[in-house]
Amino acid sequence: MSRPEQARVVKVKQDILAIQSALDLYKLDNGSYPTTDQGLQALVTKPGIQPIPRNWKSDGYLQDVPVDPWGLAYQYMNDNEQVKIFSYGSKGKDGNSEIGNWNINTAAEVS
Repeated sequence: MSRPEQARVVKVKQDILAIQSALDLYKLDNGSYPTTDQGLQALVTKPGIQPIPRNWKSDGYLQDVPVDPWGLAYQYMNDNEQVKIFSYGSKGKDGNSEIGNWNINTAAEVS
């Protein structure tokens, strides 16, 4: 594996941790995480779809929603307050190289 690929994996892990921190602050302020439909954009702009957050921070929780080092959007799902944040990784959606908040500490350096 090349060093640039290792650097991309490190960047994904850092991004996921930053997104998770922003989501946790959002939940602290509003009582729940954004819905799957509201997505990560709810951390940047106040959602206009239900449930409307009651204490949304006026300057948001992130400046913008990052994209992964492969140029793809980070994926987000909220299943009964169990949130998943992940990148499809170097192999994309059809590969098996996901790096997510559930495996961030054990995710292999993708080859």
